[in-house]
Amino acid sequence: MADPFRIRRARPADAARLLPLERRCFSDPWSALAFEELLRFPLTVALVAERDGEVGGYLISRAVAEEAEILNLAVAPEERRHGLGTRLLEAGLSALSEAGAHQVWLEVRESNAAAQGLYQRRGFTAAGRRSRYYKNPVEDALVLRMELPLVRDSGTRPLD
Repeated sequence: MADPFRIRRARPADAARLLPLERRCFSDPWSALAFEELLRFPLTVALVAERDGEVGGYLISRAVAEEAEILNLAVAPEERRHGLGTRLLEAGLSALSEAGAHQVWLEVRESNAAAQGLYQRRGFTAAGRRSRYYKNPVEDALVLRMELPLVRDSGTRPLD
């Protein structure tokens, strides 16, 4: 059965729609202002997965020169373990590659085994640790990175 979620580029107007999911998924959520600023920032690569007008997940990243960082990947709890996180990650990596990134970095909670598994299955490897990086609750972050293949002509349909 086809996944009913449509993944598209996020727009500044999506900020208010992403905030409730952010609050459900993270113990130390971003503010509405943070979303608004990121979605207006020209180097941000942001995607939203929606179905029937409801947000099921999103990915926020940024690309600067040949490096990129995934800042947040969120999937609604009831939509997890159905491939939506993988689809968002794949679409995000493709968009970052098209933006010229050759390397992608991210931080993940040391206790978040599910997210670590998702990233490792896609080819991310451990690159370090940030002590006490997360605040609520206090926890170390694992720093992961991956190399992106050079994109000449991906042949994929661009996100709208």
